[in-house]
Amino acid sequence: MKPTVLRLFFFLLSSISFSHATTAYPSIPGTTSVEYGADTDALIPPRREVYGNGRIFDVSHRYSTNMPAFETNDGVGEFLWLPKSMKNGSLANNSEFKMPTHTGTHVDAPGHVFDHYFDAGFDVDTLDLEVLNGPALLVDVPRDKNITAEVMKSLHIPKGVRRVLFRTLNTDRRLMFQKEFDSSYVGFMKDGAQWLVDNTDIKLVGIDYLSVAAYDDLIPSHLVFLEGREIILVEALKLDDIQPGIYSVHCLPLRLPGAEGSPIRCILIK
Repeated sequence: MKPTVLRLFFFLLSSISFSHATTAYPSIPGTTSVEYGADTDALIPPRREVYGNGRIFDVSHRYSTNMPAFETNDGVGEFLWLPKSMKNGSLANNSEFKMPTHTGTHVDAPGHVFDHYFDAGFDVDTLDLEVLNGPALLVDVPRDKNITAEVMKSLHIPKGVRRVLFRTLNTDRRLMFQKEFDSSYVGFMKDGAQWLVDNTDIKLVGIDYLSVAAYDDLIPSHLVFLEGREIILVEALKLDDIQPGIYSVHCLPLRLPGAEGSPIRCILIK
C-alpha cells in the first residue's frame, strides 16, 4: 500500500469516535469464548471468538436454529442432521445440512439480483479472492439514520481504500441475535450506494445485518452495487466490541458453481 494512502488512513482514524469496548469480545450472550475446563478429564471443546492473544477476531456468526432469516419470524430452523451415526452402527458420524445460501454471515454474487448474470454464470465461484482478502477499514456509522449519500460523505473515507466494514445500529440492537427478522435494520439507501460507487475505490462492502441494503431500498441498492460486477457484498458480520480502525480481513466463500450466495467464514487480523 502506498505511503500516502497509509497517511490518509491514520488521518481518518484520528477523526473517528471509538466505541466503548470491553475487554471481552464480543459482549453478546451466547458468544462467550469457551476454553478447556480445569479438569483434564472433562471433554469441553473450545469455542473461541478471539485467537492469537487478541490478534485475530472471528467476525462470522455461529449458526443456530434461532438465527434470523430474511422475512420470517421463525428463524433458520433445523439445518443439521446426523443420518449416519456411530451410535446406530455406522462406521463414522456423517452429518448433512441444508440452508439458504443467504443465511448467517454470507456473500452476494452478481447473479443475486441480475438474472442475465445468473444465467451467464456470475456465481460465488467467480468472485475475486483478492478483493475478499486484504487491508480493510472498520468504521462506525452515525446511529440515527440509514447509509445515505450524506452519511457516506460524512465518513470521509479516503481514495485508495478498497474494503470497508460498516458497523451500524444493527450491532447495538443485536439484531443478528434475535430470531425474528426486523425490517427496521440499518442499510444502504440507493443514493448512498450510488455515492460509494461513484466517489470511492471500495470493492468490498461489509455490514452487520442480513442485507447491505435498507429494506425500503432493498433491490435498488443491490442493483447499484452489483451491476458493475466489481463490488462484493459481505453481509451479517459480527462486529461487536471491535475498535474502528485498520485490519486485515479474510473472507472465504464456498466454491458453489451456480450459487448466487454462499456462507463464509470471515476473520479480522490486527
